[in-house]
Amino acid sequence: NTDVVKESAPVGAPTGTIAASALPAGALPPGDHFTRDGKKTFRVVPTRASTKIGTGAQVYTYAVEVENGLVPVDYSGDKAFASMVDATLANKKSWIGGGKVSFKRVNGDQSPDLRISLTSTNTARELCGYQIKLESSCFYPPTHQVLLNEARWVRGAISFAGDTHSYRQYQINHEVGHGIGYEAHEPCKQDGALAPIMMQQTFGTSNKDIMGLDPDMNANRALSCRPNPWPFP
Repeated sequence: NTDVVKESAPVGAPTGTIAASALPAGALPPGDHFTRDGKKTFRVVPTRASTKIGTGAQVYTYAVEVENGLVPVDYSGDKAFASMVDATLANKKSWIGGGKVSFKRVNGDQSPDLRISLTSTNTARELCGYQIKLESSCFYPPTHQVLLNEARWVRGAISFAGDTHSYRQYQINHEVGHGIGYEAHEPCKQDGALAPIMMQQTFGTSNKDIMGLDPDMNANRALSCRPNPWPFP
């Protein structure tokens, strides 16, 4: 666990120099429309006074935001996006399941610990980096933003085999994980097991798929896991 908010670089985005063609598992699946260029400004999805979720002593406040310029019909609208974030973080299989952290949703004027932001592709590339030509999400410490790339929100990942609902849960939990201090990515540790939430499942659930993105990772290339959206499944 690190105090990632003190960092200035994005956390969780791939940093290698490998060609995208060498990473077929990480390609964006075909599917519905998403916005490439947003306005780089964000609106908060308002909430009424919310209660704390979880029993952990470490309470993280969060606001839910959408980048201006996205087309609501593409992602089912602001309320649906916020509901998915809320339901995911309130699930006992999410981070509250470990008993260490709690969450409380606030409005943006309350200086939230995390700004969970649905973001256009090019804004995500600008803030997360685009060294590897694959669509990714990340946590961006300077603005406390959990940046969720709308291209992935709409289309998911090949590893999730068309299950975009589970992929969205993964996307929220994985990037929030970076935001609450889980900086390092994890490999698959047991063949056929559920993938760790901090594995880069967007790019594959086999170690051989993700080790190209993370050359320093010390892992057995032969192991392959199953997709898993939860920290505590």
